[in-house]
Amino acid sequence: MKPILEIVEHQEVRCVGRDTTVLETAQRMAGWKVGAVTVLEGERLVGIFSERDLMTRVVCQGLSPATTPVGQVMTPNPVVVDAHSTVEQCLRIMNQAKCRHLPVVHSGHLVGMLSIRDLLQSDIRQKDDEIEMMRAFIHYVPPSTPAGSGH
Repeated sequence: MKPILEIVEHQEVRCVGRDTTVLETAQRMAGWKVGAVTVLEGERLVGIFSERDLMTRVVCQGLSPATTPVGQVMTPNPVVVDAHSTVEQCLRIMNQAKCRHLPVVHSGHLVGMLSIRDLLQSDIRQKDDEIEMMRAFIHYVPPSTPAGSGH
């Protein structure tokens, strides 16, 4: 199983500062077509802000997206995964943590964000490859053994 670094290595890390308003963050997320962003203080990961945070911590609480800083409503200290983790390990972590996004770190640095969709797409591609290999194996017809060779 390939490490998740191969999934995120070509992605741009989408992040905002903790003082960025929820409105600006949501607009950026919509423009980037992502469901969650990392929240940084300087270069340090301090949280994650997702569509679910927007719904449950802003809209349902009657807060103003235009004036509420994302740092006030983010999920602080998110669960992170190492870039050498496998898809299976990440799916297990997401299931245990009940989350759909995981920041990815490599040598202590934020290198990407995994979504459940990223992991499922990778898993499907791998399974498709395995199916093709099995089909090739099943359809392989070995050369005939000559009659009387004792085999």
